[in-house]
Amino acid sequence: MFGRKKKNTLISEHEAEVQGQEQPRLAPRSPSEALKPSLAPPPPPRLRRRRGGMLGIMSGLLTLIVALALAGLFGFTMLQHEVTAKGPLQNDKVVVIPRNTGTSEIAGILKDEGVINQPFMFEAYALINRQRGHLKAGEFQFKAGTSIEEAIDTLVQGKAILHSVTIPEGLTSDQIVARLYENEILTGDISETPREGSLLPDTYKFERGTTRQQIVNSMQAAQKQALNQIWQRRSSELPIKSPQELLILASIVEKETGRADERTRVAGVFINRLMKRMKLQSDPTIVYGLVGGKGTLGRGILRSEITTPTPYNTYVIDGLPPGPIANPGRAALEAVANPSRTKDLYFVADGSGGHAFAESYDQHQRNVSRWRQIEKTKATTDSDNVDRVVDPDASGQPAAPGQSGAVDDGLSELRGTANALPASGTRTAAGAVGRRPRGFDASEGTEKDPLKNKTFDLTNPKNVPDLKQP
Repeated sequence: MFGRKKKNTLISEHEAEVQGQEQPRLAPRSPSEALKPSLAPPPPPRLRRRRGGMLGIMSGLLTLIVALALAGLFGFTMLQHEVTAKGPLQNDKVVVIPRNTGTSEIAGILKDEGVINQPFMFEAYALINRQRGHLKAGEFQFKAGTSIEEAIDTLVQGKAILHSVTIPEGLTSDQIVARLYENEILTGDISETPREGSLLPDTYKFERGTTRQQIVNSMQAAQKQALNQIWQRRSSELPIKSPQELLILASIVEKETGRADERTRVAGVFINRLMKRMKLQSDPTIVYGLVGGKGTLGRGILRSEITTPTPYNTYVIDGLPPGPIANPGRAALEAVANPSRTKDLYFVADGSGGHAFAESYDQHQRNVSRWRQIEKTKATTDSDNVDRVVDPDASGQPAAPGQSGAVDDGLSELRGTANALPASGTRTAAGAVGRRPRGFDASEGTEKDPLKNKTFDLTNPKNVPDLKQP
């Protein structure tokens, strides 16, 4: 072992660094060598890994997606700028979009009408915003300078022009149907005339293209809802058994007065009469019994027609007629459901468009006398005599045929239910001083006068027969 030559195990520093081995430094041979800086080790060799195929594909797709997203964002920004720019329309304009019209057809209509000038941009923006299938038909108003975005917004939100039709209180169903046919914006026919009293008078808004039957349906639904609500809030003391009876009496009240401050008191008069088993003696019921839904005779009512039995003539029948005589409004329904609590049994025109009420017949006669004095100073025309009593004039000449006697049909403001007719002995005197006052109760002072019934005291409820008795 001692004789074998010892293998030099020392290797150079460079070889040690290459092999990644750490060798101890050799002692410098001289001072100058000690002052020399040592060489820095070289960096380790980089290991190159071969890129897989899937990773390359994913990287390429990601790059493509990013590029497309940037392009799309740029394109959408440009589109947004175009669709929000001011449009070519110089003045406000109304445009009608027919039903079942596609987006491309709508774009063409708007271009033809001068609302937009880029129909393709209109279609593209509607599609991008998923509003293509939500553009509504109708009649729309576009303001001057409307942009494509604003035009789409108008069509999507359905900001169509609304028209209106007003139905006054107290019209019959036939009259309401005729009024709907007079409206040129409504379309279509009405399948059948609605039941009397089933329509709620009001102002109804609608878009162009709405059918007349749709308006009728809306009026019927509104009346049904109003009647049910008001019936729930009715007074518990009413001698009325059903919502239909409330509707019937409300139609009479509606025809008797057009003044809001009188409805509850007029309703109270009829309620008091029902409670006392008195005939209602409502003048408008005579006319309805004769002409039905036409509303007016167009002439004076014959004295014989006052006593002509019809299902609606409340001078002849007891209690309420079988159905409404008009379509009452909400206020009349409310008035009947909660009438004024008075003892009034009569009312007569007072010359101011309203009525004077009375609890007794004597008081009522005084009110009638005052009304006659007012009538003497008022000029009358032929139109004043329609559906009213006309006595011989002051010259003594007889009235024209068909005008020997009439009552107010409730179409004018001078309503006269339960108004007094003077006793037969005073008729000549009334004729001598001029025309008979418009609107009076033709049964009072005759054999039809309920006050002539002496079997019970009408002014004392305790002596009035039970309503449930036949």
